[in-house]
Amino acid sequence: MSKAHVIGFGKSGVAAARLLKKEGWEVVISDSANGDILASRSTSENFLDQQQELAALAITVKLGYYLDFNDADLPQLIVVSPGVPWDIPYLVKARELGIETIGEMELAWRYLQSIPWVGITGTNGKTTTTALTAAIFQAAGFNAPACGNIGLAVCEVALLPNHPDWIIAEFSSYQIESSNTVAPHIGVWTTFTPDHLARHKILEKYYDIKAQLLHQSQLQVFNGDDAYLSKIGLSQWSNAYWTSVKGKEHLIGEKGFYIEDGWVVETRLIASPNVASLEEDERIVEVSALRMVGEHNQQNLLMSVAAARLAGIEKDAISAAIREFPGVPHRLEHICTWKNIDFINDSKATNYDAAEVGLASVQAPVILIAGGEAKAGDDTAWLAKIKAKAAVVLLIGSAAESFAKRLEDVGYNSYEVVETMENAVKRSLSLAITHQASVVLLSPACASFDQYPNFEARGDDFRMLCLNHCI
Repeated sequence: MSKAHVIGFGKSGVAAARLLKKEGWEVVISDSANGDILASRSTSENFLDQQQELAALAITVKLGYYLDFNDADLPQLIVVSPGVPWDIPYLVKARELGIETIGEMELAWRYLQSIPWVGITGTNGKTTTTALTAAIFQAAGFNAPACGNIGLAVCEVALLPNHPDWIIAEFSSYQIESSNTVAPHIGVWTTFTPDHLARHKILEKYYDIKAQLLHQSQLQVFNGDDAYLSKIGLSQWSNAYWTSVKGKEHLIGEKGFYIEDGWVVETRLIASPNVASLEEDERIVEVSALRMVGEHNQQNLLMSVAAARLAGIEKDAISAAIREFPGVPHRLEHICTWKNIDFINDSKATNYDAAEVGLASVQAPVILIAGGEAKAGDDTAWLAKIKAKAAVVLLIGSAAESFAKRLEDVGYNSYEVVETMENAVKRSLSLAITHQASVVLLSPACASFDQYPNFEARGDDFRMLCLNHCI
């Protein structure tokens, strides 16, 4: 029996182990963290249940463990969870020894490649675009789950008794770099700004990883309003579909999707017997159908509509889905209103660019909660937006002191270091009244790992604390 070793005891790793076992492999799943640490990331009950379920399937679980390459009985396949860096010496050694090493999404692709995929990537905007795209496909009658870096792990989809009609998959850069053969029918690139540089080191490497997914896609959709992507433009992506919220005159190339007079408009070239080609424009859906605020969400709307139209979905289904779409948890999610002050959860804003977009999307004056585990990147535009819109900034987490210094460097002194989310929410109540703020906004510009297992847990904590005060 062929042997496989899965690294990472998260959702993706467990799904990969179960899929391999179903396909007849002898499977070991390991994690460098021990059981106590892993249990703290979930509930202890769920963690123990998961261990028992894997044991019942004859899947060996090894916690606090690294694969021993001196072992004579090495696996033929290693499957890596997204959180495990692709170029650590451990995995480099495995590849040198000739052990096939792939990511969880690559494994899923091997069992689901007969199904068309929409692969969506980008620094920011990919989660909303993925969720909205899946909603449109589902409104059109397709079984089309949102999965990957959102929703189900793709190996969980592969384990379903009935395979879907479409896979709508969000890809992080971590998932792309370990997925050499994944080739979506439609690839979407939402934005590109510096992020994850602690892992990828240089911007060019980060770009090349993202570009891999688009190069392997049959059809490509790009955000034409993104400064970096539009600069590259037609020189690298001559046959792509481009989008712009600024109107047709800003569209790159001769086919794509733009906003004009409050409508999403599709423009394309059609064959004509008299001329080489002829442009045809068609209104698809009113922008006002989307409940979500902000120009960035209009861009997300354009890319979702583009994917749907390239899949042949009719306008009625697109319009119906957009009108019903509630938005994405943790991305400018309205939690409650207290004394005419809106409490908004933007925990998914884990870098400066996303946090700047969050501030730009709400009405000033704002009480901003920011901080966590700092990332590399250019904070200039974010700091400028704080000066323009924030009445007070409440700083939490390990980045609090360094953020305080950066704020002082740009001449902004209206901040308080409050350390925890609980302190921040309590303090925001009185500050919002004092400054007649419209919004209390959690938009951290940081990863969450200093205080929380992930950005969802951080957002859930903010939601709970807000609701306790609003009710």
